[in-house]
Amino acid sequence: MSFIAEYGFVLLVLACAFGFFMAWGVGANDVANAMGTSVGSRALTIKQAIVVAMIFEFCGAYLAGGEVTETIKNGIVDAEVISPDLMVLGMMSALLAAGTWLLIATMKGWPVSTTHSIIGAVIGFAAVGVSTDAVHWDAIGPIVASWVVTPMLSGIVAFGLFMSVQKLIINTDDPFLNAKRFVPLYMFLTGFMVALMTVTKGLKHVGLTLSSGQGILMAFAIGVLVMLVGIGLLSRIKVDVEADRTFHYASVEKVFAVLMIFTACSMAFAHGANDVANAVGPLAAVVGVIQSGGAAEIAAKSAVPGWVLLLGAVGIVIGLATYGYKVIATIGKEITELTPSRGFAAELATATTVVGASAIGLPVSTTHTLVGAVLGIGIARGIGALNLGVVGSIFMSWLITLPAGAFLAIVFFTILKAIFV
Repeated sequence: MSFIAEYGFVLLVLACAFGFFMAWGVGANDVANAMGTSVGSRALTIKQAIVVAMIFEFCGAYLAGGEVTETIKNGIVDAEVISPDLMVLGMMSALLAAGTWLLIATMKGWPVSTTHSIIGAVIGFAAVGVSTDAVHWDAIGPIVASWVVTPMLSGIVAFGLFMSVQKLIINTDDPFLNAKRFVPLYMFLTGFMVALMTVTKGLKHVGLTLSSGQGILMAFAIGVLVMLVGIGLLSRIKVDVEADRTFHYASVEKVFAVLMIFTACSMAFAHGANDVANAVGPLAAVVGVIQSGGAAEIAAKSAVPGWVLLLGAVGIVIGLATYGYKVIATIGKEITELTPSRGFAAELATATTVVGASAIGLPVSTTHTLVGAVLGIGIARGIGALNLGVVGSIFMSWLITLPAGAFLAIVFFTILKAIFV
């Protein structure tokens, strides 16, 4: 106890700094992936994508980030096996390790998984620095399975959405008229799906608790509102005869470009809700132990403080604004050629999968989910539409990430122990 009593304030300041550094890395690397499809399909410019992401990442992280944060904070390591001193130093080393790896990856332009980074780091310090008994190995199974299942699920949903667009709009006698008819329904789906998760799961820690019936009704109303705004925007789009001569579907893609603004917002929201946990989960664990005076059991049960989510949300936004441009093009331009109709299918499929995972507290990789969705669209167009070289290098960077996070965490854990203990 004396260790935490003696260095409590210093440890808290350091933990906040490391948490902010990790959140900055999430913004610089992962959010860039999330917005890549919007930029790659030319629905948004890089500047517009950064503004959209800043607003909706912040809202997702602050309003709906609590569920997954709980899993990262308590679900991976056993608070009863690890002493409070080692829990604090371990979670700090995990934050520093994951943040360092994300900085390296972003400088290289690699789209890596922040979820892999932090979970690898937490497992690394607990298994090697403390004891293999300190890790909830049974909880790791569903998390690891989700890294395989979510890209597949996202790919299947994207494939289905893309084929529905082909059937209802593209392969019809009047694609432009059908685009204006059916795109508002896709807008409703986008608004409803993101709102449903937010109002039913994510607003408890800001003091608003709704019943499931009230949540569905409110989500429905938000979906209708999004659809009405979309119809208003779509009414301004007219057929561009000149553009249609060079590319038959140019006017149709303009309709989808409006839809992509909505899916980009939902994508950013879903990403903020899931991936803020990677930065603030370990920080919440440290804050809980320090505030409880070293009682790890009390800390494990304590709620995630609002200001911790706020710190993570601000860090994500600054990371995106300052360094996000480095990675933003890889997914948008290099896996397969994207148009707004293809990008919409990828983003809505990813947002649906990530929001669903966030609702049950499962930390999935947004990078994996988005790549799965883009691959699903590439496959729908034929395997030749995929740049297999880029896909291979992305898979390689995924394999390296988990051990890199674990190795760096062990190094930093050893250093912090030498300084404080």
